[in-house]
Amino acid sequence: MGRIPAGGHPQITMFRETLAALQRGKPGDILHYVADTGPLVQTRRPSVVTVHGVASRWIDTARTPSQDAVWRTRVRRAIDATERIITVSHSSADDVQNVFDVSPDRITTIYHGIDVEKFSARTELSDELATRLPLKFALYLGNIEPRKNLVELVRAFDRPELKAMGVPLVIAGKPAWNSEDSMRAISRSENVHHLGFVSDLDRVALMQACAVFVFPSLYEGFGFPVLEALSAGAVVTTSRRGSLAEVSGPALELQDLSAEGIASGVIDALTNTKARSDCRVSGLSWASQFTWDESVDKHVEVYKSLAAA
Repeated sequence: MGRIPAGGHPQITMFRETLAALQRGKPGDILHYVADTGPLVQTRRPSVVTVHGVASRWIDTARTPSQDAVWRTRVRRAIDATERIITVSHSSADDVQNVFDVSPDRITTIYHGIDVEKFSARTELSDELATRLPLKFALYLGNIEPRKNLVELVRAFDRPELKAMGVPLVIAGKPAWNSEDSMRAISRSENVHHLGFVSDLDRVALMQACAVFVFPSLYEGFGFPVLEALSAGAVVTTSRRGSLAEVSGPALELQDLSAEGIASGVIDALTNTKARSDCRVSGLSWASQFTWDESVDKHVEVYKSLAAA
């Protein structure tokens, strides 16, 4: 077992992924490209690529047109160069099948797992972070990028009806691609606190401490943060876009992803006692269905089928 080395630049990664495809390897070797892209040429040994979703099927904010054209070209080459495709949700499988005109027989859906013990075990905030937090807060945790709909989320917390609740928004996460508009909105808001990147322990502690976890994403291939927050016992309100319709379970739904709609949904999540209780009671058992053991077993089944072909 080994790893296909990545590079510090996409072109270096592309070269290394293609070089791995040209090597014959040992009998029984399987090549698994795990991050959407892969080689430019057909592999010389059994191979599979994981494609996590196709956001641009539904939204035009995930990437610029030129970025998306490059991404789709790279994914298309990876699909053509490998024998099987793994996706991380049925929603993503449908996207891949439709966008890339792939036979469903080539696609296997395998959910990720959640370490529920890690997120449910009581965890204290670090002293450094605890001093920076309001007594009561809503939380968004994840990358800062257009797909996450953070500009509308920030605008929601600037609305007077949500400001009056006295529950500011805390954002934990670092800027990713095309984050300029989101960061500009965050920096200008008086009702938003940006923590930047946080440690794994503080990630858990924040989810356990928040009054509500808010995730208004426009598209998700899987949706780790929602399941992690449910495991942590948080009251979660989220969109149902992409895979979130499959994985969000007892979380409260954000039906309208405009600033006004998000504000209304957050107020409901803060004040609806029964909904809050139901989410907390059911969250851990729901998230516990997504196990790494099952994910690993299903990956091994794919590898065995490739080796036997």
